[in-house]
Amino acid sequence: MDEKETKLIVTGGSPLHGEIHVSGMKNAALPILFGCLLNENPCIIRNLPKVTDIELTMQILECAGVSIRRIDDSSVEIDAKNAQPMKAPPELVRMMRGSSYVLGAELGRFGHTKISQLGGCAFAPRPIDQHKKAFTCLGAVVMDGEQFVFADAETGDRLRGGNIVFDIQSVGATVNAILAATLADGQTTIENAAREPHIVDLANFLNTCGADIRGAGTSIIKIRGVDSLHGCTYAVAPDMIEAGTYLAMVAGTGGDVIVKDIIPQHLKSVCSKLIEMGVEIDDQGDAIRIRSDGILDPVRITAAPYPSFPTDLQPQFGALLSIGLGESIIIDEVFKSRFQYVEGLNKMGADIQADTERGMAVINGVKYLTGAKVQGTDLRASAALLTAALMAKGESEVTGIDKLKRGYENIVEKLIGIGASLREEEI
Repeated sequence: MDEKETKLIVTGGSPLHGEIHVSGMKNAALPILFGCLLNENPCIIRNLPKVTDIELTMQILECAGVSIRRIDDSSVEIDAKNAQPMKAPPELVRMMRGSSYVLGAELGRFGHTKISQLGGCAFAPRPIDQHKKAFTCLGAVVMDGEQFVFADAETGDRLRGGNIVFDIQSVGATVNAILAATLADGQTTIENAAREPHIVDLANFLNTCGADIRGAGTSIIKIRGVDSLHGCTYAVAPDMIEAGTYLAMVAGTGGDVIVKDIIPQHLKSVCSKLIEMGVEIDDQGDAIRIRSDGILDPVRITAAPYPSFPTDLQPQFGALLSIGLGESIIIDEVFKSRFQYVEGLNKMGADIQADTERGMAVINGVKYLTGAKVQGTDLRASAALLTAALMAKGESEVTGIDKLKRGYENIVEKLIGIGASLREEEI
């Protein structure tokens, strides 16, 4: 993880044309990889994105004694037969929020776990109180210390089924509840569960391995614990956030692009807003064709849990609406403070007032953005600033590319392939 720091030099204003392929969903791949800890038999995972968070996950697994064999660029064989709990290195755990999935996976298989306090994108504090609630309902004792999080099954090495009612819809807590309950004794019911596609993908993977999980994708999930899992071969679903980012880029720059290898159903709320902006969207089954003249109508967007508009696309659409023909409003009900990207956009000539107390931004559209030196503060903020740089007149310098690479595979090469003018340079 000692790659040299880089920046992107972007010359904006070029319409995008052609085809762009979407990689596997990072947010599904992470829980699936950690879910392999539950299995004493080898699993082959395909369609893994080549992004930093996946590499970090595999390093954490290897430190726990998991054997990983790389089959090709997007496929690995995971053998967790000899895995041991409480081995996750603190320096790796602190680099990625998804490390929290170690808790549910280790607790589910071994009955005890310990990891350091978490890291990840720093746009908002994200406590694990709902995770702890789930573990407690499954018969675990949880201690959330200053440096580490500990959890142990109250009796023996196995959790027991229970009823979990979340106070809020939390993707991370829902994932951890599923992981912890898969091998627990008896039945578990999760109410107010998150419904995101990556929750469904995790459940599909575990069911393919012999788990008994029903209702994923709805607000009530029922899990009947099984004694053990068997191996399988499983392909990760395509990344709806990567796809949505490309859709925003094409909408803002203008052009005609087919975004391939996707599940359009996952993007209904996103495409609905693009159509409202005046963009042409054509659902082609496993692809979306988007056509735009770069002239956009203003809209109101509320980011909320799936199937509403995703918070992970809120920053990119903030960039897009900065050139909308009028006033747009964005409300983020998931992460109220997710507006760090606004400073960079305003530096490029946007007119945006963000209120992080209310979780709202008011965007007064300008005729055009102008290239500038800007820095991404987190994964999606970096994507938003790259979107703005592609739309802007002149040259922009975007730093924070290490954060961008946490969630986008070969994004420079992919964008060049549809006519974007950008290059990566060492700082």
